[in-house]
Amino acid sequence: MLAAYRTFFAQPKVIPLFAANFLGRMTGGMAPLGITLFLRSHDHGFRFIGLVLAVYQLSSATGGPLLGRAVDRFGQVPVLCGSALGAAAGYVLLVGSGGDNRQAALAAVMLAGLLAPPLEPCLRSLWPNVLAKPELVATAYALDASLQEIIFIVGPLLIVLAGELAGQGTALLLTAALMLLGTAAYALPHRAVRAWRGLPHQPDWAGPLRSTVLRRFVLAMVGVGVGLGALNIGTVAYEEHVGQPGLSGVLLGTFAGSSLVGGLVYGVVRWRIAPAGRLPWLMSGSSLGFALMISVPRPALALVLTAAAGLFLSPVMACGFSLISEHVPNGTATEAFAWMATAVTAGNALGAYLAGLAVQQGGLRAVFVLPVVAALAAALVALTLGRAARGGPRLPEPRPVSEAVR
Repeated sequence: MLAAYRTFFAQPKVIPLFAANFLGRMTGGMAPLGITLFLRSHDHGFRFIGLVLAVYQLSSATGGPLLGRAVDRFGQVPVLCGSALGAAAGYVLLVGSGGDNRQAALAAVMLAGLLAPPLEPCLRSLWPNVLAKPELVATAYALDASLQEIIFIVGPLLIVLAGELAGQGTALLLTAALMLLGTAAYALPHRAVRAWRGLPHQPDWAGPLRSTVLRRFVLAMVGVGVGLGALNIGTVAYEEHVGQPGLSGVLLGTFAGSSLVGGLVYGVVRWRIAPAGRLPWLMSGSSLGFALMISVPRPALALVLTAAAGLFLSPVMACGFSLISEHVPNGTATEAFAWMATAVTAGNALGAYLAGLAVQQGGLRAVFVLPVVAALAAALVALTLGRAARGGPRLPEPRPVSEAVR
């Protein structure tokens, strides 16, 4: 297992690219909590804060594919740098409003979300150009999916610490600063990033959504997002049911840690089944842990079941990255990766809403039914990918950039 990752990290420029990209992406784990704490410090109610976060998420989901299409057309550097500056301006506007002007706050988070730099899809579309072997690309995708969990563990801790030491406004400005620093460190020093261009293609309004594989995959990932959104609400409801404050954070942390481990293991397996063939099994695997949670077990068993469900999340994401890289039309890879993130974000918001209704109408058991149904529905959609993948477009093997470009 370690040998595979040692080989990957021994490749030229891999560590600096990974580190800089993840630094810029730390905003994803910091911004939602940072916005919430900043607005709460100015005595805004949760109803307004919920609206603000919904606007932020929907803006991010909308901006991702648009910026991804711009990257495929104009390259990574101009889009990343321009969008990072625009998003940073959104955070500055929010802090500058003092938290008292609601219209300014909504406009600020809309700007920050819409122009969030597409660092994730940019890195994923770059790997085939800087790694010579397909198995190294698969390892990169697995690491990306696994280490993504660290962002959602470390990011909130950074926000809380910065808020305690310097105030909530300063914490949001730190979020913007890390985004700018990470984007600059990824985009500017590396010739591979500056030289990257999407493969030649005929422009089309549908972009990568011309691919039947991608359309069905995006629909399946909405189901994955619904499960994640339901889990966030379900863990809080479970915590209140058993009367153990803080248990929801432990459950979510266990889920994230298990996902990280699952992704690392997935990355060293040499699969004989194509991504379209193994994706339904991975999606259905997480449903088992959620299904057993319907019995509302004791906390110790709940931790085990949550870990069992989490094992499959990063493998699902990594498998999806491979599927996209193989089956989207030429010159649309970055936008395709952005559509994947948009699907999960939209599903997450829908899942949180449905879970809230489920808790009110059906109780705790009902809220754990939702991620089970969502995971199984996603798996059923994924079952249709095999036939579409056999007849769909495939990207030619990208040629690695020269050592001089590296």
